[in-house]
Amino acid sequence: MSHVRASVLIPVKNGGPLLGEVLDTLLRQQTPWPFEVIVVDSGSSDGSVERVRARGVRCEVIAPEAFGHGRTRNHLASLSRGEFLVFLTQDARPASAHWLDHLVTACAAEDDVAGAFGPHRAHPHARHVTHRELDQHFAGFGDQLSVVRLQDRARFAADPGYRQWLHFFSSNNACIRRSVWERLPLPDVAFAEDQTWALRAIEAGYGKAYAPEAAVYHSHDFGVWETLQRNFDEARCFRVHFGYRGQDSMLRALASVLQLTRRDARWLREAGLRGARLCRNALYMGGIECARIAGQYLGTQHARLPAWLLRWVSRDERLQRARAG
Repeated sequence: MSHVRASVLIPVKNGGPLLGEVLDTLLRQQTPWPFEVIVVDSGSSDGSVERVRARGVRCEVIAPEAFGHGRTRNHLASLSRGEFLVFLTQDARPASAHWLDHLVTACAAEDDVAGAFGPHRAHPHARHVTHRELDQHFAGFGDQLSVVRLQDRARFAADPGYRQWLHFFSSNNACIRRSVWERLPLPDVAFAEDQTWALRAIEAGYGKAYAPEAAVYHSHDFGVWETLQRNFDEARCFRVHFGYRGQDSMLRALASVLQLTRRDARWLREAGLRGARLCRNALYMGGIECARIAGQYLGTQHARLPAWLLRWVSRDERLQRARAG
């Protein structure tokens, strides 16, 4: 049997037609070495299992209540044979036929690289602001293949921005060296298993690579309520696992809303919106930014909130309850 260089691993729950597009793009990947694709489904009711198996892709099934972000990805890794473990989500479509080659090449760039990640691009139909935000975020990692390590421990301890830049990682589009995963599996946490893992890898002395040519189309245009919930979960996770206080002042939170709203209005004008259309879109984005900052503020203050409010405002807890039910 040929040596499998990479295993592409995808957790799935009701992936819909986009899952089929993701798989079709994967099966057309051009690599100089063999790779495999494995899916673990946690209770789909939309025909996702049949959609996967119809393409000849291995699909294992687990109970919905058995799902966990880190736990299920570790299970996927345990089923695989690849030297490199490539993690995708069901709604992250590789942007080119060379995506997999670029991502694995980055992870293999140097012997001490534990993992590599690639950029996200907004889906073509996404909001203009979503396109701009993603482009701006990933531009901060450069436009060339690069490897970073923890070299300045004093700055790492004192500068949260530097620390976040070092441990940013996304299992929507990432590769982990199997030999490192065997020593350092993904943590079984409720949220941000990818960045929690990357922080541990960086602190252990490993390098982390960025592969700018290994892009996927992955974005969400959440509504107001979902935006609040998503940012609550992220801010709570960052407070618990990283010690970050994203929004701990009401005045600074209000200032952030104003700053982001002005930024969005400027981006909309640059996109050519004028008059009533500009006003409608700017007002809507103002609501989105209010929800974003409110979620960050509540997530930062989560320890002071009553249990009923935590259950109500957390999107991740709602999804976990739905899986368990």
